[in-house]
Amino acid sequence: EGVSPLTSHWDVILQKGEHMYMEGLSLLPVSSRAPVSLAPHQTLNPAEEQKVLSLVSKHGPDKLYQVTSNISGSKDLDLTLQRGQIVALLQSVDTKGNTSRWLVDAGGPRGFVPAGKLQPY
Repeated sequence: EGVSPLTSHWDVILQKGEHMYMEGLSLLPVSSRAPVSLAPHQTLNPAEEQKVLSLVSKHGPDKLYQVTSNISGSKDLDLTLQRGQIVALLQSVDTKGNTSRWLVDAGGPRGFVPAGKLQPY
């Protein structure tokens, strides 16, 4: 079975498993006839879309994570990120071996964030 017809702005950028990943980063299951959004996914503005596409090309889709709540960086190498933002995982440990702080690429800045505030995208 194929994918249902899509409006012109929903161009397929890559396929993974049984889901089609689209610009705008909504998921369309192959067997579905309508797009299905998975919480807390949200529609991204064009600049964010381009940032996410760049992260996919640099790191691959399996490394993408979404921030589940606002993060306010408190140490020198910590990032401050907004809920819903997409990042790419670089290392699942910090420089001291702490697995609760992950090194991520936020599409420009790189730094550490609490692992508990990220979920696979």
